[in-house]
Formats: sequence, C-alpha cells, structure tokens
Amino acid sequence: MFKFSTAILLLAGSSLLSVATPLALMADEAVTKLRVEPLNWWAGMKNPQLQLMVHGQSIADSKVSIEAKQIKVLGVQHSDNKNYLFIDLDTTNAPAQAFSITLTNIDGSKHTLAYQLKAREPGSKQRQGFSNKDAIYLITPDRFANGDPNNDNHPKMLELANRADKDGRHGGDIKGMIDNLDYLEDLGVTQLWINPLTENNQAQYSYHGYSVTDHYQIDPRYGTNEDYRQLSQRARDKGIGIIADVVVNHIGSNHWWMADLPSKDWVNYQPNDHSANKQIGFTSHRRTTVQDPYAVSSDTLAFTDGWFVDTMPDLNQRNPLLATYLIQNSLWWIEHAGLSGIREDTYSYADKGFLIKWAKAIMDEYPNFNIVGEEWTANPITVSYWQKGKHNQDGYQSELPSLMDFPLYETLISALNEPEGWDTGFIKLYEFLGNDVVYADPTQLVLFEGNHDTNRLYSLLGDDIALTQMAMAYVLTSNRIPQLFYGTEILMQSPTKDRNDGAVRADMPGGWQDDAISAFDGKGLIQSQSAMQQFTKRLLNYRRTSAAIIDGGLRHLVPQDGVYLQVRCEDKACAKGASLLVIYNKNETSTEVDLARLGELVNTSATGYNIITQAPQPLDQAIVLAGKGVTLIDLTGKR
Repeated sequence: MFKFSTAILLLAGSSLLSVATPLALMADEAVTKLRVEPLNWWAGMKNPQLQLMVHGQSIADSKVSIEAKQIKVLGVQHSDNKNYLFIDLDTTNAPAQAFSITLTNIDGSKHTLAYQLKAREPGSKQRQGFSNKDAIYLITPDRFANGDPNNDNHPKMLELANRADKDGRHGGDIKGMIDNLDYLEDLGVTQLWINPLTENNQAQYSYHGYSVTDHYQIDPRYGTNEDYRQLSQRARDKGIGIIADVVVNHIGSNHWWMADLPSKDWVNYQPNDHSANKQIGFTSHRRTTVQDPYAVSSDTLAFTDGWFVDTMPDLNQRNPLLATYLIQNSLWWIEHAGLSGIREDTYSYADKGFLIKWAKAIMDEYPNFNIVGEEWTANPITVSYWQKGKHNQDGYQSELPSLMDFPLYETLISALNEPEGWDTGFIKLYEFLGNDVVYADPTQLVLFEGNHDTNRLYSLLGDDIALTQMAMAYVLTSNRIPQLFYGTEILMQSPTKDRNDGAVRADMPGGWQDDAISAFDGKGLIQSQSAMQQFTKRLLNYRRTSAAIIDGGLRHLVPQDGVYLQVRCEDKACAKGASLLVIYNKNETSTEVDLARLGELVNTSATGYNIITQAPQPLDQAIVLAGKGVTLIDLTGKR
C-alpha cells in the first residue's frame, strides 16, 4: 500500500491541499479521490476545535484515526449523503505540524491523507480592523487593471474574456491591483474593499464574483491563493489593509456542491426536489419581515429562503454542518490572506440566528477586527436592527459591528439634487442626522458616495463637479467610516435610470495596455477629471492626520440661504472649539458666510487655511464664497 513520504507530508496545506483539486490517495490498489476542506488550519486559535469536511465515494462509514501531536479526534458527524464525512478535531495546545489522517473502510482498506496545522503570523489575533481612521476604496477586480493578460482565460473556466461585452469578463486581476498600489497610496487610500475574488466558474456574467463555485480558491483568472497573500502583504507595507467581500447567503449554480449536495437541506428549494412545496422560489426581498412584529412566518421565509436568481442557490445556514463550514471559511481567509476586515454581502438574507454565531466567532477570534454588513434600505430603523449593541424589542442581539449607511447615502444624493427650500435640499441632510439616535453607534457605520450596485455619483448629480465635490467632502469628513468607489476620483460616468451594472463597473482608464486615458498617470485626463482627482487626493491625505475627523465631535448649523455649515472638533463634546469647518454652498453667485453663527466654536483671532487651495484664510471676517461648491478650512492654522 502506498504511503506518503515525509516530503509529501510537509507539503500538506500548501501544494497538495491548496490547489483544491480533489486529493488523490491510495486505498490498497484502488485510487479514491478525496476532497478536504478547510485546506489547512492554524495552531493557537482561540477556538481550538476544527471540523473537516471530507468528500469522496462512500466514505461516510469510515473509521478515523490520526497520527499527530496533541490533536484529538472528538468524533465524526454524518449527513444523509454517504459521500461526506465530517471529522471533529481538538487542537488545544497542539503545535504547528504536518500530520496524517487515516480513514479505514469497513472492508479494511485505508485512505491516508496529509494535513497541516500551520503557525500563525505574529500578532494575528491582535490584527487591527478598519475603523474611522481609514478611507476605504472599493474595487471591482475584473474592471480595475489587467496586470497579467496571460490569465484572462483558463482551460477549466467556462467564461472567456471579452472586453467588448459590458457584462463579460475584461481581464482585471490581482497583479493589476499590486501594480497600482503606489497610486492608491499616493491618493490617500488606507483600505481596499475588493469584490469577491473566489472562483466563479459560471457560463456567463461571472465577473462580479457573487456566485462562488469554490469557497477555498481564488478564481484563476485573478491569480492564485498565494497571489492574494502577496497583494495583502504588499498593501500592508504601504499602510493599506484588505477587506474581503464574503457571501454566506448563496452560492453559484456551478458550485461543486451542486453535483453532490452534502445533505438534502444544504440549500433551500433544491432544483432536483419535485416534492410538494419544494419548487424553487425566489426571494421576495421584503427585508422587514425578519424584524416586523406583525409578520407571518411564510413571509419571513419567502425573504430568507428564496434564491436571488436561478444561478444563485440559497444556502440553508440552519444546517449546523453548513454553519460551521461557513464560519471556518471566513476565519480561514482572514488567516491566510492577513485580512483587516470583511464586507458581508446581502446580510439580512441569511438566517438571523446563524448571523449571530458567524459574527461572534470572527470577533471572538480577532477582537480588534471589523465587519460591515450590507442592508440595502433607506430606513435607518431597519439598518439599526442589525448593529451590535442595539436593544431590539424582540430581544435580538446582533454581533455585527458595522453596516453600510444606505439611508444617509440616499439622503445625500437627494439633498444635493434638490433646489433649496423649506423642506428640500440641505435641510434634509441636517434633519436626517437626527436619526442617529436609533443606532447603537452611528460612527461605526460605513458611509459611501457610491458602490458597484449604484449608478455613478457624477452622473447622478447631473455631471456637476461642484455637487460631486460636495458629496465627496461630505463622505470624507463625516462622523462615519468613509468609502469611495474606484473611478469616482476621475468622474467616471454611467446611465442614471434603473440598474446599469456593466456600465457602472466599467474599466478603470489606464488599467489596460494601450489605454488612451489613464487615471494612474494622468494621461489624457481632461481638466475637470484632473481637478476632481487632485481634490480627492488632498482631502484623503488631510483626513489621515486629522484627529477631528478620525475620532472627534460633529456640530452643524441649520442651513440658511443655500449654505450648510458643519464643523469637526478634536473632542467629542466640541468643548475646545472646532478644528475643521466645511461649508456647502449651492449659490451660483458670490456669497458671504458670517462665522459669528458658530460662536465660540471658532477662534476668530486665528488664521486658518483652505485645505484644497492651500491658501490662508483669515477668520476675523466673513468668508466670501465665489460660487457653488464646497470649502474646507482648517481652523487651527497648522499645515
């Protein structure tokens, strides 16, 4: 019988398991292909228990034994599929090591597989997640930069690259992001949220990444698992963290599970189950049914258990084996890639009980980490339900630290587009901030100017650069964690009616060889694009060292005559006065702003300076605004 050599054992978890093709092992003279996930694990995790999913032909009745130092087999668990075996291990006090696991069949034949418990990187547990000190930059990787044209297509991947198809794959990859880290660092970005990079082997429309077909592999058209690690390490060297986009609600229809589901209840509404009441149903998107005290269970299930589309089967997180799998998968990527955060897609669509366990497991393992969930609604009450620390009437206690602030984003767009009136325009922004009382901690929300699902900011604001700069300034100086979308800094555009995903996620100019226009070196940019890019760069780099923006207080004045004033202070109570003044002005003609309205918040004997123009600004007289736009004044006079 074939036995693994020492050399092969040492490769476990790096070469053998990390390629995530079924692992070929010997059982007497017959070859059985076994798949093991997670691909490896780590010594010294706070939760020392590990569950391995093993997939192979008729292995469920195998007896399990291991040869390892201080690793115990707690037991095995089974599903209703004889091709799966779930092995529970206890790694308490176990050192990093390569070890073997033996499966003995009823007939006495054996399968021996190699596994590895790796050493964690120093400081892994104490890793710092994204916070108010950061500026997040969202990238759709297929559309950002093509660093390696040789991986645009792959023999095992169904969809081929076609840059002429707005809904097709264009060739952006991990190397393209690595090649442009200098640009991002210079721009002032400190975190990258990257749309999912895991394998999406779908026949079409696979570029967005939300139809995962392998939870443990980077899509080969982006690169490899090791390339992802390299991106994270090189970004970290430049002070930039990586936020992974994670999906626990659904998978892609070509996921390897779908050919042999681990259990009958692994996904909701299985396509091969034609029994009564089991027809495929699609989500109602009625998200309030999970928190509505008057909702009936059928309406709740119609939201949580329905598929997004026919290519996105909906996972049943109430299955404890699947729940453990998804939790471990998130932990695995945090450790493997050195992540500083997770953005969780379609947060409320998953089982709400599971979501508590998932978020808690991550935050228990990494107390300084951060997770932001997507709850796409304009209602702050609906969003607030999911934040940790919120006391909900139904007793639900979330473990999620942060959420995307869709309500404030939509109000921002509306307020900037509307004419000024008694109840329109800036007054909407002013009054909407009063809704912060419903949140456990509004400062931990992520406010954005746009993302991969929203039409482009510049276009939504009528191709008006003054309004666009106001929106950017509002996001970057808010008492939130700010996020901007790639290309906003050069005024990328899109249609504005309905969804326009292919156009919204257009290629970043300069990311492909021979592009006539380049955001990265300024080639071919028109004056307005260069001006917006410089504006964004100045403001991003200013906020990096601004204690008032990062962790200070906020005060604002009731808008008057088309002008809205906000100040940021270094102390929460603003008792020591303001450090930053932001003036939003919709007037086309010259306007004066009397600082007397700010009272003791401004030291009028000092001289401030304009953050964008770098010009000095006397504070002992009215500030004259030449026309529509945003003015940002550092009130301390320090540069």
